[in-house]
Amino acid sequence: MAKGKPSSKPAKSRGESPSQLRSKIERLDRDLLKLLNERADLAAKYDRADDKGKNGLGRDEQQLEQLVQSSKGPLNPRCVRAIFRELYSGSRDLTEKFRVAYLGPAYSYSHIAAITRFGDTTDLVPVGCISAVFEEVQRGHVKYGLVPLENSTDGRVADTLDMFTRLPIRICGEVLLEIHHNLLAKCPREQVQEVYSRPQAISQCRNWLSKHLPAARVVEMTSTSTAAELAQKKPGAAAIASIQAAVHYGLDVLAENIEDHAANVTRFAVIGQESSPRTGQDKTALLFEVDHKVGALADATTVLKRNRLNMTWIESFPVPDRPGSYLFFVEVEGHETESRFKRAVGQLSRKALRLEVIGSYRRATLSA
Repeated sequence: MAKGKPSSKPAKSRGESPSQLRSKIERLDRDLLKLLNERADLAAKYDRADDKGKNGLGRDEQQLEQLVQSSKGPLNPRCVRAIFRELYSGSRDLTEKFRVAYLGPAYSYSHIAAITRFGDTTDLVPVGCISAVFEEVQRGHVKYGLVPLENSTDGRVADTLDMFTRLPIRICGEVLLEIHHNLLAKCPREQVQEVYSRPQAISQCRNWLSKHLPAARVVEMTSTSTAAELAQKKPGAAAIASIQAAVHYGLDVLAENIEDHAANVTRFAVIGQESSPRTGQDKTALLFEVDHKVGALADATTVLKRNRLNMTWIESFPVPDRPGSYLFFVEVEGHETESRFKRAVGQLSRKALRLEVIGSYRRATLSA
């Protein structure tokens, strides 16, 4: 062959063959399975030795976020989080089988949030309304409940706040979930005559609906999943719901991400009978009522400022059955076991007509 002339034969690959790579993958899978079971066994022994471990949902979240942040890839954070969420869920199930109630039916956004928080291994129980979630926890039928607390577009969820005034239930965790609404149906978009969904979902897509389906009748339903089920059965009907609901009910996705605001996040509260242990990244919720007079609310919030408690959320809502009276729902940074918090509660109790600590919980971060 002449000098400098390229060879007509392909160069030999220096990489491993597909069969060699497959062999390595299968060996790693076996190693991973062994390590996962060893880890689960150790977690079970820890829970049996330390009762505090059984109420360590906040600690699980803290450990999970540390793992996600330490990952160097190539797996994306969402994948890492999902893998370890199921590992934690399966490990807990070895020593403590508990149930979690959520606003159903299955594949509602509350269901997706419950899976995000507790994993698929946990026994997740759908109920028909927010008050039923609270009642299931109050009666001891479930250990935890999950309820929507506020949305970045629509604000507070009044039904949830109202139930905190009626039952002595505590917040012991929170979940932030990005909400992406989708138009689902069995027919083409031009044949859609009615659109069904939960009132909050309809509100969050109102501009899109008026622009793209101005002639369609909009009908409110108790949940997005119920709307998807109806769209499966009724000709000319569409639903605003999750992609998961589309898969479950066999619906076509006519349009994705139809929410009017891209940064559409719903915050869910995990409710139970106890607060979560202190993690160093906590928030505490308070419920109080003050005299209806000039400066009363300002005096109350000054107590928080004086004790260096940063207020992250405040909502007012009417006292049930007492027109003209209002309760204030407040969240502050810090844990109820901290001395500054105890001091603030003592001072605030002298100014408030009613004061309740609703619970402490680890501050959630939005899943990447």
